[in-house]
Amino acid sequence: MKPSRLLPLGLGLLKFLSGFFLASSAYELHRDEYLYLNYGQHLAWGYIEVPPLTALQSWLTLAMGGGYFWVKFWPLLWGSLTVYVVARAVQRLGGGPWAVVLAGLCYLLGGFARLNFLFQPNSFEVFAFTLVCYWLIRYQQRPASQFLYGVGVVLGLALLNKYSTLFFLAALLGSLLLTPARRALATRAFWVGAALALLLWLPNVVWQLRHGIPFLHHMQELHDTQLVNVNLGEFWKDQLLMCVPALWVWVPGLLALLFSPTFRAYRAVGLIYCLGLLILTVLHGKSYYALGYYPILFAAGAVWWEQRLAHWPSAGRWLRPALLVLPFLIVIPLYPFLTTLYAPARLEQLAEAYRGTGVLRWEDGQDHALPQDFADMLGWQELAEKTWQAYQALPDSTRARTLIKCDNYGQAGAINYYNRNRPMPAAASFNGSYLYWLPPRPAQSYTHLLLVGEGNPAELVPYFQEFRKVGEVNNPYAIERGTTIYLGTHPNSALLARAYREHQEEVAKWESNGISLGRTAPAAAGR
Repeated sequence: MKPSRLLPLGLGLLKFLSGFFLASSAYELHRDEYLYLNYGQHLAWGYIEVPPLTALQSWLTLAMGGGYFWVKFWPLLWGSLTVYVVARAVQRLGGGPWAVVLAGLCYLLGGFARLNFLFQPNSFEVFAFTLVCYWLIRYQQRPASQFLYGVGVVLGLALLNKYSTLFFLAALLGSLLLTPARRALATRAFWVGAALALLLWLPNVVWQLRHGIPFLHHMQELHDTQLVNVNLGEFWKDQLLMCVPALWVWVPGLLALLFSPTFRAYRAVGLIYCLGLLILTVLHGKSYYALGYYPILFAAGAVWWEQRLAHWPSAGRWLRPALLVLPFLIVIPLYPFLTTLYAPARLEQLAEAYRGTGVLRWEDGQDHALPQDFADMLGWQELAEKTWQAYQALPDSTRARTLIKCDNYGQAGAINYYNRNRPMPAAASFNGSYLYWLPPRPAQSYTHLLLVGEGNPAELVPYFQEFRKVGEVNNPYAIERGTTIYLGTHPNSALLARAYREHQEEVAKWESNGISLGRTAPAAAGR
């Protein structure tokens, strides 16, 4: 192994191991992780929420037992590879070991600590964007075809991972057109790379077209329910907060890429950031959508600092170690909110001093006791266990004729994940991709309904011979606190008709936008 790769590999290994060692056992998986894990049991070329690459990782995770380690393996793997690519970019830009360590610390101590801990498409997206920028640098240094082929393959996989890659792709093309790097557009290798990207993405494109492009409807719902709360000021404040330990590194890195004669050949990489952030600002993207644009700036900024210190040899003796310590000093007050290091009660105490800074703001625009991601990692196992206990208490002779109906995908996903090795029917929902996964209507009518998260259960009492609450989430820090589990036995025909109508209304809402979900009616289910 080349000595130059030992330090980047060491930083990557540190990233992977720290993800496990800095995690409190008080937290469970995140709401979204349960949905993505359920993809692994319903493999397809597309889903309402995201393309299929996450589903492949989910399938592999479940094939290996589905344990906590394998769930977290994927985001930590992509995070480790990102650190490695950043370190290699430093070396390709002329930086030495000091600059490699500085750039690595910028990544390790920034908002990526939380991002790379969650099994979501975001970690691969950051890795893909960083790798594309790295190969653009390599291509400017040596215009070999394999770099453009690699860019095409990575972008194809990124499009199979998350549709926000389209924004990055627009920024990439714009940056090439605005700089001398546009010469790459006239090469055969560029168009071969573009063809590779399209070929990889094509199965998902076909799936989207066959189903009426549900991605567009999903984005509209996301805009109406979440992105509407995003404003320009908060978005840019978050850009400073997410990478605040590296602010003094990535800003010089961006300016160097744009204006320094030393980095003139790589100006397109700096413009990718500018155009990408402009697109996200105009479209009211969530703050973390921009994280993939920063790592390559850490590399450029670290090299810029090393070059400046080379001109001040006397000051450099003490500035070099001081600047490596600086990211630690900056991040210490914020680190509790970057990793699940502290249990909820302790984190709530620490969080009181940070109200109004944005770290406690949820998608509803309000501050809460814990950051939203942390609150979304609590209460799920309690919900799943109480659902299992309620199911086990049913008579053996009729237990198989039970439908578990949940209000949202997090509830259904958590119940399915924690009970994946138990003889229990899969939980269903009318939310998100679960519209595709409704169980077929059985030959005999359902005898029992376990209803999770009902808005007004009292309305359902007349439809059952017996209807009662059998469980409730009590974790005081969980977003799902107060979520109830009701058991209804022997639903009457009116409820069956209501359930059919509700599913048809939900399907019709999608199909009115040209989305094809099929006409499979659910069995008895109340909402």
